[in-house]
Amino acid sequence: MCYLSLPQELIEGTFIERKNRFMALVDLAGREVAAHVPSTGRMRELLVPGAIVYLKPFSGVTRRTKFTLLLVKHNGILVSIDSLLPNRLFHHIIKKGALPEFNEFTLLRREFPYRDGRIDFGLGSDDHYQCLVEVKSVTLVEKGEARFPDAPSKRGTRHLKELSLARNEGFRAAVIFIVQREDGVYFQPNDICDPAFGQALRTAKNNGVEVYALSCKVNTQEIKLKGHIPVKL
Repeated sequence: MCYLSLPQELIEGTFIERKNRFMALVDLAGREVAAHVPSTGRMRELLVPGAIVYLKPFSGVTRRTKFTLLLVKHNGILVSIDSLLPNRLFHHIIKKGALPEFNEFTLLRREFPYRDGRIDFGLGSDDHYQCLVEVKSVTLVEKGEARFPDAPSKRGTRHLKELSLARNEGFRAAVIFIVQREDGVYFQPNDICDPAFGQALRTAKNNGVEVYALSCKVNTQEIKLKGHIPVKL
């Protein structure tokens, strides 16, 4: 099974409040500390007062906070909220050959330049890149339904339109939704929160962009790939 190890020195605390998009206050054994929140998502159902959280400490580093909030306990399970971790996990998955849909490719490049921007990954073989992949972090699950985004995402919609363009230009194109928790039974776009994203995803699918959703199991030592879950559009 494919997995990524998490920092060994995680510290348990109790969530107090979110001061802004990037900073939260956490109680560590009676001491109030500021922690960086590594996601711009709202996560209102996760970051509630009294929630058990796990922080990664930083020492000797010049930064506004000396901790980063990585995990939240919600309904008895751990949820990873690090929005950069899914890209690292996907990179690891491809290197390990753990996603058969992409095993034909031998080249892997992060931040692949495309038009006036960049796509998360370019995949290819024989010195030629043939497939573009965007990876999205999913933390919202309600009654088994994993949803993205949890806040309006013009950037996410733009990425889907770029994948559609790439498909029309002859590239293979895909978007991968990585659910950073184990209770997602299926995935669908969050049309109530961001109908434009949902429409862009359906249009991309109709244009030949592949859509996948992967579920993960999280503990304080690692995040482990569980496998595919159905996508409902």
